[in-house]
Amino acid sequence: MRRAKLPMFLTALTAVIAGVTTVVAPAAAAATGESCTTDAKLVPSCGVMWGGAAGGFTSKPRDVEHKNWEKLSGRTATIFHTYHKGDEAFPTKAEIAMTNDPAKPRVLLLNWKIAYGSNWAKVARGEQNKRIDAFAKRIKAYDKKVFLVLNHEPENDVVAKKGSGWEAKDFAAMYRHTIKRLRAQGAGNVVNVMAYMGNEKWMAQSWWKDLYPGDDVVDWIGLDSYVSVEKGYYHFGTFADLLDRKPKGGGLGFYDWATTKHAGKPIMIAEWGGYHRIGRTTDKSAVYNSVVPQLAKRPAIKAIVHFDTKRDDQGNRDISIDSTKAGLAAFRKLAADPIFDVKLG
Repeated sequence: MRRAKLPMFLTALTAVIAGVTTVVAPAAAAATGESCTTDAKLVPSCGVMWGGAAGGFTSKPRDVEHKNWEKLSGRTATIFHTYHKGDEAFPTKAEIAMTNDPAKPRVLLLNWKIAYGSNWAKVARGEQNKRIDAFAKRIKAYDKKVFLVLNHEPENDVVAKKGSGWEAKDFAAMYRHTIKRLRAQGAGNVVNVMAYMGNEKWMAQSWWKDLYPGDDVVDWIGLDSYVSVEKGYYHFGTFADLLDRKPKGGGLGFYDWATTKHAGKPIMIAEWGGYHRIGRTTDKSAVYNSVVPQLAKRPAIKAIVHFDTKRDDQGNRDISIDSTKAGLAAFRKLAADPIFDVKLG
């Protein structure tokens, strides 16, 4: 979760992508009593996977915060989202332990800024191959399916200047190189997610289309997107507004773009939440109440992961589920919905 570089702007993203004309609407499938399980790419046969990223922008242990958030929300968050950079050794012992609890089955969503201390172009040229190979060795030894995001929200890091090493085309090349090398190293348990910021400002940039690394190296398309619950404030709206923001100047909204341009790719809302400014506490129930009806209309969305924090990266927005009693009650009702009854296969 990051805010756009514009002052006072929160990470603005819109929906996630991947249209599949043959999938069963998740609500309808769940309603039949069918057992929903995940396949080799962690795509559920029905329903929607439920996940969380708790304790953001604090020094608290992510595993502890994840467990506390599960208790607060009332459901095991099957997807456990964590963040790493550079040569950090992960998955960590704590992360591995979180996926070894038979009573609470979980899968890791590992977010890796592989180019930390380098740049995308250098990674693409092979200058961080030792870093890639070290991760490949660790993840093969882990021997369980994992989601992997490479440099989430790349739009915010683009330097659209020739030779910067951070051009959109450099991101795509870095992504392709890393995924192909992981596959060549035999890391077949990695399921990768291309996670966009999806802000309408970035979607309107001429270079935005150049970020996509190619359907052959992307398993899921992800979106990190938030809405304000303060009427009249930046990105006020409900869950649908996360998914349908359009580029400035016109064009397809994010969900429609993804399902049109990359049909068949499952969509993960890799970060989402409703926020209000600190000191301006506002009920978030309307956002939470809007989720399930929208999922019923959006069969390409196969996972949603809530990002929970009392303060965002700028220190002035609350994205927690319990800022009001009514909001927490609404979120607990959302979490209890059978659409999220998905078992890891």
